[in-house]
Amino acid sequence: MLIEGIFAAVPTPFYPDERIYLRKIEANMARYSRTLLAGMLVLGSTGEAVELDDAESREVLRAAADATAPEKVLIAGASRESVKGTIELAEAAAEFKYDAVLIRTPTYYANQMTTAAVLHYFRSVADRSPLPVILYNIPQCAPYDIPVELVAELAQHPNIIGLKDSSGNVPKLKAQIEATRSAPRRTVTVTPVFEAVTARMLTPRTELGGSFISTGELAGGSAVATAPPAAALKTRTKEVGFQVLTGSTARLLESLELGASGGMLGFAACAPQACQEVYFAWKDHDLQLAQEKQQRIVAPSNRVVAQLGMNGVKYACDFNGYYGGHCRAPLLPLTAEAKAEIETLLAGIRN
Repeated sequence: MLIEGIFAAVPTPFYPDERIYLRKIEANMARYSRTLLAGMLVLGSTGEAVELDDAESREVLRAAADATAPEKVLIAGASRESVKGTIELAEAAAEFKYDAVLIRTPTYYANQMTTAAVLHYFRSVADRSPLPVILYNIPQCAPYDIPVELVAELAQHPNIIGLKDSSGNVPKLKAQIEATRSAPRRTVTVTPVFEAVTARMLTPRTELGGSFISTGELAGGSAVATAPPAAALKTRTKEVGFQVLTGSTARLLESLELGASGGMLGFAACAPQACQEVYFAWKDHDLQLAQEKQQRIVAPSNRVVAQLGMNGVKYACDFNGYYGGHCRAPLLPLTAEAKAEIETLLAGIRN
């Protein structure tokens, strides 16, 4: 699977009583689908995945997939504290036609998460997951900073295709990229313009909903709903290695310059266009413009995402035309001063 470009780590909206607001999830995904994002991460850290039970997680995954355009890459956060639980959620994501799963280190038995235990966990998940696995390193939340040597070893697994590193440690990201250059290369299916071909693009229309009544059946007096004839999807192939993405908006350009294939960003949930502009300027080899676009989002992303956290991202989504809302307890709501600060920071970053 090609994991390249900017991915928004999307929020999970709730009703005031903390029930999941599925209609708002659908509205968000439909709007993200109209952007130039490469895809979306559902149930990542920004999606408050750890606050949802298994049934709720499946609900969110289903609703998000149903509302997303077929050409957008969909990645499911499927981490659980056990291999069994993680595999079950990965199987649900496969059922809903996701393209890959993002898996972090288990956290509860932190003092027993030795290198051997973490290696066994990721390998066991990758062996049984029906979807390709992307490793998730976020030591500020999961108390284990995956060593470069372990990433390099896991990159040899045929079902582990990449890494999202949210540590913000650029020298380490550089080391991860260099250490995985020798990982096996994979042949992936892409469009004629070398964009990802997703599972939903390959899914028959009948499985995605919708109906079609042929002219002949109407003339014959019987109307039977059938799938419309689908145009053949033109594809080609591309060779890719182990794909490393940054989770740090403030270090997006620096990461791309070092060889990262893209960014999977919480700030892209509220300001996707601003993040995309950095990536597109870099792709166009306009480094000066890319630096200007990068500098514009450093302070807002640091304050909204890194400091104010999930409630900051959600309020920024509300302010910028997406549905965010409140977080689930025990995360505390923002103060009026913090909301005003976010509005000031995003005044020049509207969608």
